[in-house]
Amino acid sequence: MAFFRPPSASSSSSSSFLNSVEARPAPAGGHQNKSSSNTFFVFGDDFADNGNLPLTEPVTKMSRQWAYPYGSVYTDAHGFPRPNTPSGRFSNCKIQSDFIGKALPYITTKKVLLYYASTSVIGLSSPSDTNAYIGKVTKEVAANVEQLLKLGVKKVLVNNLHPIGCTPSQTRTNNYTACDIFGNLGASIHNDNLKQVMTVKKNVQIIDLYTSFTSIVDHAPGKGSDLSKQFKRKLSPCCESLDSNGYCGQQGESSSELLYTVCDKSDKFFYWDDMHPTHAGWEAIMKQLEKPLKEFVDQE
Repeated sequence: MAFFRPPSASSSSSSSFLNSVEARPAPAGGHQNKSSSNTFFVFGDDFADNGNLPLTEPVTKMSRQWAYPYGSVYTDAHGFPRPNTPSGRFSNCKIQSDFIGKALPYITTKKVLLYYASTSVIGLSSPSDTNAYIGKVTKEVAANVEQLLKLGVKKVLVNNLHPIGCTPSQTRTNNYTACDIFGNLGASIHNDNLKQVMTVKKNVQIIDLYTSFTSIVDHAPGKGSDLSKQFKRKLSPCCESLDSNGYCGQQGESSSELLYTVCDKSDKFFYWDDMHPTHAGWEAIMKQLEKPLKEFVDQE
């Protein structure tokens, strides 16, 4: 199984066993050993990256996932707590690739690949520019999926775009009280286009992140499903920068000067920082997606 997401500033790749997702560097010399059938390959950016993006000194916005408070509730492969142990993930603990690896440990003989497709549609100058850009992106996704199928991948899972208008980076301007409708509209257009280019392909299924995210974050406090009700703060981040242009984990000139705040109960927050879900957030998302994923993978 593998993740792939169109490259971004934080793109990376890694591989690991299904029930213990960790990053590994590529073999020296450019030659890769033949992988075992239960190896989980990950190609993606900050939603899928499980530790392949390198640490820099000093820590910057692009390497912040290797520094506290990232990984602040991390547990090792045996489930033992390792507090304050950043693992390279853009969250306080596990992310989507971890939960998929845990949900599908029985896949040992099938070639399965998750094509992680997403893009930003915010900030383009006009609706026509937005539609043209989205059309180009979804066609490229379809072409890449087709190439993967021709290479022998038996099944392909494709993430659609989550409601980006509900991320804290977009809700901060209204004090985290409501989603940005234009951001969500762009995501919906992207997803409609993606569905159109994917429905004609066999052995391909879209992972509906948009619906699973919306079922949790787009409800008033105390409303929605039980999964939604567990989060008291759905549109605001647990780790928040003091500066609207700053980032979670940012420090001042001295390491003792922290330019961010961290919530006391991360399990009550859906979002960890301005874009990425908490461990609890991803867990709630994957509870909704686990059954259809297993059913699709199990089909002959």
